[in-house]
Amino acid sequence: MAETRNATGAELHELGAAECLSLISPGGVGRVAFNGSDGPTILPVNYRVINGAIVFRTRAGGAMDEDLRTGIEDLEIKIAFEVDEIDVTRHEGWSVLVQGPVHHVADDEVRWVADPGVQAWAGGTRDHYVRITPQRITGRRIQTL
Repeated sequence: MAETRNATGAELHELGAAECLSLISPGGVGRVAFNGSDGPTILPVNYRVINGAIVFRTRAGGAMDEDLRTGIEDLEIKIAFEVDEIDVTRHEGWSVLVQGPVHHVADDEVRWVADPGVQAWAGGTRDHYVRITPQRITGRRIQTL
């Protein structure tokens, strides 16, 4: 675990994959990053971690749904997912980045990922489940002394 210290005495620590998953496991709000039809796109989503995968809901046929499909069976798009927690007053916090393929959950698979905690704050119907299978998990924590 690498550490660096800045002039104010704050230390930056790299986090291991297990600690990163522990930090994001309660769920909440994260950001999905992908190459959309109009270029690089980052969108906030309400998510949960279910069986080691990140699960969120979106609108079927919406921009994210369309941008994350290839039309080629079994070819999945690799995307990034980021969650952080920042304490602006204390200049402390952590950030976790997950990278992996996105999977559109088929109707017959929904029972494996359906969770009452996966609720989108955005209005409208969000009945399309999306799952990210983590392939790379990295994180950092900054702490003041």
